[in-house]
Amino acid sequence: MIAADTSTWIAFLEGETAPDTDLLDRVLGNWQLVMIPVVLTELLSDPKLPGSVAKTLCDVPSTELETGYWQRAGELRAKVLARRRRARLGDALIAQSCIDGGISLLTRDRDFRAFTEAAGLKLVV
Repeated sequence: MIAADTSTWIAFLEGETAPDTDLLDRVLGNWQLVMIPVVLTELLSDPKLPGSVAKTLCDVPSTELETGYWQRAGELRAKVLARRRRARLGDALIAQSCIDGGISLLTRDRDFRAFTEAAGLKLVV
């Protein structure tokens, strides 16, 4: 299974053709994609997002948060910050969801590499 980061979703929704958006299109069509709740929240935060697109995004199967998720996400972020790497809160939450579910993250955002180094997040870039 694969999850896509907000950066890849936005490029996909804007019609950009790139390796990550092409892969997102393929896994979306093959039902090999799961939605990370934080990514869905970020996408739905766009006030100009058409309702039909919002519905489609909400229809993508979502991961579930496991017990202790918030603590693990905080510890993960602290681990990355201790290495003097960038660790935005949203990125830490997305990374922890993927790590918990054993899900690879499709992204164009290089900041996620810090989570790979700190905790073994699997990236598809």
